[in-house]
Amino acid sequence: MHLYSGPLSLFARKIEIALGEKGLTYSRTMVPFSQTRGYSPKHDVVIAANPKGQVPVLVDGDLTLYDSTVILEYLEDAYPQVPLYPAGARDRARCRQLELEAGEVLLLPVRKLMFRTEPPGPGIARRDEQEHEARAIEPMIDGNHQALDMKLAGSEFLCRHMTVADIATFMVVHYAVRLGGPPLNRHHDLQAWYDRLGKRPAIAAVVAEIAEADRALSHPVARQV
Repeated sequence: MHLYSGPLSLFARKIEIALGEKGLTYSRTMVPFSQTRGYSPKHDVVIAANPKGQVPVLVDGDLTLYDSTVILEYLEDAYPQVPLYPAGARDRARCRQLELEAGEVLLLPVRKLMFRTEPPGPGIARRDEQEHEARAIEPMIDGNHQALDMKLAGSEFLCRHMTVADIATFMVVHYAVRLGGPPLNRHHDLQAWYDRLGKRPAIAAVVAEIAEADRALSHPVARQV
């Protein structure tokens, strides 16, 4: 298998974690990225495989896939030996929904913080406006954290054991923290879950690489305490 990934691509990093959790061997191409130009120049294979021209793209033999959710489901079907979905239709559906919610609901307000890693430009007024918008959206992020805290009450994982729901949700929560969002320490169960998952080798490796990429590519972001 070969994965086309990006240094700060939340969705591609989800696939790296899943591959690590499953103990699968793969090679990787890290496509070019900068905070000023984004993914440029876009990799030829990525453009050919994905109409959106985005990572992740996974090549497994003669099969080429894009979209992190599709790739996660393929990995589970093709390599089930370390399951990342629950057994049973109802539990699997709930897990799939939580994975979808992470990317399509929880991530939406977090996107408003992403400008913070971009180098400040000459437009001070625009930067101030973006920061005002970020501060205004942070209560929504904190509310999402509170909802997650309630879902995790008394539970080690979101779906009884480690699943794609935990992977996807962890990445969104991590990006909120990384981008200077509301602190987690007021949400006991969420904080404990975040700390616990962050020690898993597959996740720890990705978190370390993201931190290294930020040191090389990103404007420093002050974290709230």
